[in-house]
Amino acid sequence: MTLVPASLRKLSRTLAVGAAAIAATLAVPGAASAQDLIDFLWGGDQEHGGGRKTVSFPAQHKPGQIIVSFGDRRLYHIVKPGQAVSYPIAVPREQSRWQGVTQVSMKRENPPWTPTPTMRAENPRLPSYVPGGHPMNPLGNRALYLGSSTYRIHGTDAPWTIGQAVSKGCIRMFNEDVASLYPQIAVGTKVTVTWDRFTTGGITAAAERSEDELEAAARRTNERRARYQRNVQRSRSASIN
Repeated sequence: MTLVPASLRKLSRTLAVGAAAIAATLAVPGAASAQDLIDFLWGGDQEHGGGRKTVSFPAQHKPGQIIVSFGDRRLYHIVKPGQAVSYPIAVPREQSRWQGVTQVSMKRENPPWTPTPTMRAENPRLPSYVPGGHPMNPLGNRALYLGSSTYRIHGTDAPWTIGQAVSKGCIRMFNEDVASLYPQIAVGTKVTVTWDRFTTGGITAAAERSEDELEAAARRTNERRARYQRNVQRSRSASIN
């Protein structure tokens, strides 16, 4: 018989409760009409995760710059030679992959979201505009715009997608992580986006948590997901539709 640690059993129960709450929300009449938007924003299979942490990093990268590794599904902010803060991210879907060197061209707090014509052609149910701060805004609470492209490093109101391959090219972060990174990044900051993977060593776990804290974090994620579902339903007849 395989023994399962008590902490894992507690975490499993928390996730099961969250799943039940989501199922109950989806059972409300009218939810299906919002499912296209939900599927568009979510999707993908979870393969990576973990919290924010400080790691050793190849010393040739200069402090201040950002390295985004789609292979690692991590964003690395170089804080000093040989050291970076590593953040978990959601990365583009296979058909939206890209890489290159760019820079931060603009910063926005509570950014509005306007789907591109390509996005709306793919999914006509998408709203034409979502104002900043709206509960259905997929950019979350902060955005760093990359060059002249439509790509951004931004937050999300679907935190359970972090660690997955889900986006149309943007780089998603937890809202609390992008809010922490945002004031440290100036317009003009170099950003390297690559599929290369990096060998890093843990130095200090900035988000290292006790078992109770992990359980509480899982519970908050489940609550946010259920709340998002409810907001989708309530917003079907709102002005953004």
